[in-house]
Amino acid sequence: MARTKDTDTTEATPKKQGRLKQMVEVFKVTQAADRSTLPWMLGAFVAAIVVLTILSKLILGMIWYGIFLGLAVGLLAAMFILARKAESAAFNRIKGQSGAPLAAMQSIRRGWNVEDEPVQMDPRSQRMIFRASGRAGVVLVAEDGSGPSMKLLDKETRRVKRVLNNEPIPVHRIVVGDGEDETPLHKLPSYMTRMKKSLTKDESAAVSRRLAALTPSVRSAVPKGMDPTRTRGVSKKAMMRGGR
Repeated sequence: MARTKDTDTTEATPKKQGRLKQMVEVFKVTQAADRSTLPWMLGAFVAAIVVLTILSKLILGMIWYGIFLGLAVGLLAAMFILARKAESAAFNRIKGQSGAPLAAMQSIRRGWNVEDEPVQMDPRSQRMIFRASGRAGVVLVAEDGSGPSMKLLDKETRRVKRVLNNEPIPVHRIVVGDGEDETPLHKLPSYMTRMKKSLTKDESAAVSRRLAALTPSVRSAVPKGMDPTRTRGVSKKAMMRGGR
């Protein structure tokens, strides 16, 4: 039994060290991309300690309680800021790259069924359209507002509505970009998450099944020598490495 405990302890230690090393690496990469990361983290950490210490003194008449609570809250606040800064830095690194919207869509934790491959692709410009379905309906995402992208977006919109038999299921069109009526890449996940839910879980599942029956027309439009199954956008690991 003693050997088993020693083995469990040995296995747990590398895991903890691995997480700590990963957090350090995330901080280094994020700080290099955004120099305001450390000041914001330190500011949140100190502010939490000061505020909770003062409140503890005024309400409970104790200082130490506020300090200990402030340390815990301050650490959580600093980690929250690091996570947000890291996400923003990652999106900035992949911005403008082919498949970047798909990486952003796949970062949504739940609520959307995101297609792993582009559903439309222009063989000349290499512009792509991505699709997801959820309780808010169907979302079609274009990489930019260029002419080829808009033609592909219109084509996929007609295709989706046809398979849905023109039923009153919302089909949202999103154009990624920084222009008017466009959605910045880093705001795409939050924009989709906040969409109003208009379908039940069962209705959403039924829509997903019907869309899955569509044969990806992108395969016929891909130039010879290119595998559309490899056109999956930038992975999460690649986002942290700088999109390479």
